[in-house]
Amino acid sequence: MLRLRFFLLICGLFTYNCISQNTTVAERAPTKALYDFSKEALLKHVKELSSDAYEGRETGTAGATKAKNYIVAEFEKLGVQPLGKTFIQTFPLPKNKKIEKGENIIGFIKGSEKPDAYIVISAHYDHEGIKQGKIYNGADDDASGISALFAFAEYFQKHPPKHSVILAAFDAEEKGLVGSFFYVKNPIVKKEQLKLNINMDMISRSDKKELYAVGPQYYKQLKPVVENLKTSGDINLKIGHKEWTYASDHAGFHKAKIPFIYFGVEDHKDYHKPTDDFENIHPAFYTNAVQTITTFFKAIDQKKL
Repeated sequence: MLRLRFFLLICGLFTYNCISQNTTVAERAPTKALYDFSKEALLKHVKELSSDAYEGRETGTAGATKAKNYIVAEFEKLGVQPLGKTFIQTFPLPKNKKIEKGENIIGFIKGSEKPDAYIVISAHYDHEGIKQGKIYNGADDDASGISALFAFAEYFQKHPPKHSVILAAFDAEEKGLVGSFFYVKNPIVKKEQLKLNINMDMISRSDKKELYAVGPQYYKQLKPVVENLKTSGDINLKIGHKEWTYASDHAGFHKAKIPFIYFGVEDHKDYHKPTDDFENIHPAFYTNAVQTITTFFKAIDQKKL
């Protein structure tokens, strides 16, 4: 996730209020953790993608290619179809970048009742790569989001969505949200068919057990869904952090006036450091966060978007 450095840039480009306005969703008794996906598989994928073998998954590197192949293989195992002719959407990077191109991975699940209306569920698979000989593995940022995409695909095997779903593993998020902005401009389906973006970036650890939802501040139809959501385990779900409005891949959707909701946690001591490793995520919090996001999807999928 770009967070601070991109936030400072974007505040100079847009006139939105960049003051944090955090609202705690009304307290309620936590529900017993029952998962719509395999907890073991969820953790396995994070561990794999954030291992040294992927060399930090920087866009355009061998590690990123290895991650791309892993994601495509898992999508195929889980019955996800490519949205276009293939899963891969290649895009150019700005000329001032050393790397010439990136590769989004775009999967598709056909809706059972509203096949022409699409919900985009997204996460980014790139990270910081290797710096000064140290590997930045990006377990929380954002192997956690990519593994959650697999959890959604697993859920859809038994519970087909009413709306069509695009599972998007974006590339070059760390290069300036390049992959997601390219996708919004080149969505493969008609742009007006994109009804909502659910973006997941850094969802696997929180000492306070807090998961934030950004978006209801702008799209009021989302607010009651979040406020009435039954969280999993002891997740403390909050509406807030307007300063994250342009901090990750939901930014392009928002700029295109496509409603979004971004789920994420506050920065931790390992953010954008070589210590963002699998061993430092919080497995119980993570699985409960993914289930909470899945529950949000179930609720929003019932509505007319």
